[in-house]
Amino acid sequence: MTDAVLPAALDLDQALTRLGYAAFRPGQREAIETLLTGRKLLLVAPTGGGKSLIYQLPATVLPGTTLVVSPLVSLMLDQVAALEARGVAATFLAATLPADEIKRRMAGLARREYQIAYIAPERLAFPGFRGLARELDCPLVAIDEAHCISEWGHDFRPDYLQIGELLQDLAGARVLACTATATPIVRDEILARLGLPAETPQMVRGFARPNLGLRVHEVTGRDDEARVVDAALAEALGAPGAGRGTAIIYAPTRKETEQECARLARKQWRVAAYHAGLEGGVRDRASSAFRDGSVELVVATNAFGMGIDRPDVRAVIHLAPPGSIESYYQEVGRAGRDGEPAIGVLCTSPQDLGQRRMLLEMPVEGQAPDPARVEHRWSLFLELMRWAEGGSCRHDAILRYFGDEAETLAGCGRCDVCTTLGDAGEQDQEEVATAVRKALSAVARVHGRFGMVAAVKLLLGQPDPRLERSGLDRTRTFGVLKERKEAWVTALLRRCVTAGWVDFTGGDRPVVYLTSAGKLVLFGTGPVRLVLPAEATARPAGARAPRKRAAAAAASLTPEAQALFERLRAKRLELARADGVPPYVVASDRTLHELAELRPTTLAALEGIYGIGPAKVARYGEAWLAVLRRE
Repeated sequence: MTDAVLPAALDLDQALTRLGYAAFRPGQREAIETLLTGRKLLLVAPTGGGKSLIYQLPATVLPGTTLVVSPLVSLMLDQVAALEARGVAATFLAATLPADEIKRRMAGLARREYQIAYIAPERLAFPGFRGLARELDCPLVAIDEAHCISEWGHDFRPDYLQIGELLQDLAGARVLACTATATPIVRDEILARLGLPAETPQMVRGFARPNLGLRVHEVTGRDDEARVVDAALAEALGAPGAGRGTAIIYAPTRKETEQECARLARKQWRVAAYHAGLEGGVRDRASSAFRDGSVELVVATNAFGMGIDRPDVRAVIHLAPPGSIESYYQEVGRAGRDGEPAIGVLCTSPQDLGQRRMLLEMPVEGQAPDPARVEHRWSLFLELMRWAEGGSCRHDAILRYFGDEAETLAGCGRCDVCTTLGDAGEQDQEEVATAVRKALSAVARVHGRFGMVAAVKLLLGQPDPRLERSGLDRTRTFGVLKERKEAWVTALLRRCVTAGWVDFTGGDRPVVYLTSAGKLVLFGTGPVRLVLPAEATARPAGARAPRKRAAAAAASLTPEAQALFERLRAKRLELARADGVPPYVVASDRTLHELAELRPTTLAALEGIYGIGPAKVARYGEAWLAVLRRE
């Protein structure tokens, strides 16, 4: 396949209309043009971010049969049906089909009857298919869920290792690798295993989901967890039978899945359980019931959700942290796909760190896990726990993690961190630094000898035989945080672990130690970026009250400022329509209130407004200033 076969006057808008879409989402046209002209592209976008159009549209304008490798049979079924309804000849090959049906479809492929064919990765092991593929006029191979080829990723699938050989057979085809996993090590491995050049263009787009109100709750037991779940469901769905949408509750084990399902059923919710231990027919009925709306809730392990695309999921609730930010964002991203407000609630507990480390080091089929893999997966989990500890806008933290700087919001205004800072002001940074350095001094004292409990007792000044035998009860660190509660000090040390300043060894009796980054913080040469546990936000009587953000004063806008706010709202809608995005992506109401109250006059001053970062200034700055100047 060469570029000479491209239609002379390729009209992407016309092709988009034939597929039933009114407009491209941001970045889609650019991705398609890059693929058509540059022939290679690694696309990083979240589930539900519009990746499928990037290969579906070229499949309809390029001669020949586009091959799409995907592990998701449910996605194949849905997309083939949707394409056929729009007049696009499409099919799929997967082990779920009878042998005679697979033979019939392969014969159709040989006769060039299809514009696009979805292929399950295990099909690549069949010599008959590989031989057929070599004879096809294939203009494009798209690899969906491309992170499955990475042994360092969170969802490695050995069948994906054969894709590189397929691409060698189809050396003239364009290649699109789509993934929702954007860590550099995984992206590098994708390129290497697919045999793609290191300079292959990489596009990171579509991770901003500010309609999701992301929250983290630390729970202390099952009753506390139940209260969090029930409150979230009441907020998102109202009451059982209210018809306000659906919710997914992710549980860490099969046992907890069934226990939570039974509890919610007793509260009159229409609910189904889903996990890999259930019979296939039971799982299929649960998926179908969720799709057609006959159940309001699904309680599931992470086996549920791939290929699920209901637009009205109003809440995704995790009863425990998954293994990585990638896993979490893929799962929570199933909420609010219609662009309407939705919530994502993650429950954590003080046991999470130790339990995860134990699971990672557990032998598999009698074999100890590879230490390098354990450390990699541990680092992925710590990234999630660092995110869970908060300290800055949860959306912006995720966008930066995935490398999607262009969409950062400088505060989404909806997550628990943004609302907390907006209501209570920022913590005193001197207070934060002092508390952190006291905590790290205790770790330095017990470094490599004792565990976290000993460090907590040292900070609280509590008697302990280990401290007495080692003389640590006579150091200046003994009791430096004695005015705090034990739970607060424990939480502070856990945040130091997730910040990378403290770590601990594995095994049955883990001991803590100070990392090199922690030493820099302890001695005042490293930055302290941390939000203290909640108790620290209470200030002594008579202390200076925190500065209120403009959002708190929004209700008291002058009539002139209120009129300006309405003009800014009109401009926001205009900009959103021009970009084909919801208005909240352009700016939140809180941002507009601050603009109307403070009335900045320069691009530099705009960056001091809540929710406006450098990317937003570059994209919308002149438009905002024009309204503020009444041009």
